[in-house]
Amino acid sequence: MPDEVLSVRTFSPKPADITRSWHVVDADGVVLGRLATTVASLLRGKHKPIFAPHVDTGDHVVVVNAEKVVLTAGKADVKLAYRHSGYPGGLRSRSYAELLASDPAEVVRRAVRGMLPRNRLGRAQLSKLKVYAGPDHPHAAQQPEPYTLDPRARARA
Repeated sequence: MPDEVLSVRTFSPKPADITRSWHVVDADGVVLGRLATTVASLLRGKHKPIFAPHVDTGDHVVVVNAEKVVLTAGKADVKLAYRHSGYPGGLRSRSYAELLASDPAEVVRRAVRGMLPRNRLGRAQLSKLKVYAGPDHPHAAQQPEPYTLDPRARARA
C-alpha cells in the first residue's frame, strides 16, 4: 500500500451548474412502459454527467400524440386506474381503455409518475413534464429539440 492516499472529492451539482433543455417526445405507436422509462430518465437528469440522485438536474419533456400510445398484452382492458375521493367508500376505478379514450395525457402522466421518486423531489421533476393528446404543443418558444426513442420502444405490428 502506498504511503500517499489519493482522495477524490465528491461532486455535488449547484444550481449554477444545471442547464435545462427542452425535449419533444413523439408517443405515436410507442409502448407505454418504454416511453415512461425514457421520459422519467430525462426528467431525473440521468443522461447528464452531473447527475446526482438528491438534486433535480433533469430537463423539461413535452410528450405529444399521447392518444396513440400502445398498451401490450391486452392491458388496456385488464389494467385499472384507481383514484380515491378521501371519503369512506370513495375508491373509484376505470380501465386504461376508458382512460385512454377520455384523457390520454393522464395515462402517460400516471406511468411516468410511477417511475419517479415518491417525495418532493419527484413532484418537482414531474412538474417539468408536459403531455398533449395531439401533435401540437404551445412550447415552441422554448425551442424544444426532438428526442428519438430507441427503435425497440415501438410496438410491433
